[in-house]
Amino acid sequence: MKNEPLVAVTDYLQITDVNVCFDEATIVHSASLTLGDGQIGCILGPSGCGKSTLLRAVAGLENLCAGNITLGGRELSASDYTISPDKREIGMVFQDFALFPHLTVAENIAFGLTSWSKTERQQRVDRLLALVGLVGMESRYPDSLSGGQQQRIALARAMAPKPKLLLLDEPFSGLDASLREELVPEIREILLEEQVSALLVTHDQMEAFAMADKVAVMNEGTIHQCDTAYNVYHEPESRFVAGFVGQGEFMRAIVVDELSVDSSLGRLHSKEPHGFVENQSVEILVRPDDVLHDDDSEVTGEILSKQFRGSHFLYRVILPSKQQLYCFASSHHNHALGEAIGIKLDLDHLVMFAERPSV
Repeated sequence: MKNEPLVAVTDYLQITDVNVCFDEATIVHSASLTLGDGQIGCILGPSGCGKSTLLRAVAGLENLCAGNITLGGRELSASDYTISPDKREIGMVFQDFALFPHLTVAENIAFGLTSWSKTERQQRVDRLLALVGLVGMESRYPDSLSGGQQQRIALARAMAPKPKLLLLDEPFSGLDASLREELVPEIREILLEEQVSALLVTHDQMEAFAMADKVAVMNEGTIHQCDTAYNVYHEPESRFVAGFVGQGEFMRAIVVDELSVDSSLGRLHSKEPHGFVENQSVEILVRPDDVLHDDDSEVTGEILSKQFRGSHFLYRVILPSKQQLYCFASSHHNHALGEAIGIKLDLDHLVMFAERPSV
């Protein structure tokens, strides 16, 4: 049974069995995803997996060859029907921000508000400047701003017309790691404050985890799992999701019965029937946080590499069986490369897949 089930919400954005084709090639295969009103979703996957193509289809920049997309009960796209991008009431934030260099910060934000009255336009700009923390910078030009400030202005401009949905295509990819770590939770709070539904595309799982209520993991045009970040990490539904999200190793084991397997770390037990048959070869996902340093353990591993993380070390060890695993240890346990240390498994549950055939 999964932990932290998704909160029941009315589906607001519905992407149903969507295919996107270029010439004879199908780039996105039967993709389905739903978001509730006010939810933040993320399409997470490696470069070239089709995630930006799917986002562009939601924006109306790519046509569908199958399936449909609806927003707030209004059909936006089908294989034989599409609403133009400018009629969808969807905002978009791009990788390069796409700010107008000849316009001030305030003029950039107000760009899409030409139909608003002067008073309404000014009130909206003032509201957004306060929301993104840039009051006093309204008369400056984009090239005088830092990357993080430019990102906030791009976000404010996209939100200014109060779109029904905001799309963000790798919006943090051009920023350095420390700025991304600071900015991502801030952007989430801004979106929540504005009560706008949003869909983010990224290849960075930390961005996905920090931003999204729901994460759709995609590879080779197919969505493998759409769930909370917690469940995607702890309850992956495919071997790809298990390998792509988080660090971990697959450890070979042999099924003993419906609740236990034998491995190089001894007999392991599942809390629920695992669905595999006796004597079947399986692979168990072992995360770094599943393996702990334990001086009293009879099982030892030789340290192949070590990474100091401040509060802890992340060791990579090799067992006598030649199985390699990551292992957490307190920062006070500073061991040398080549040293043998005791380890133990601390598995809350078994994540198992059928063993892949040898190539």
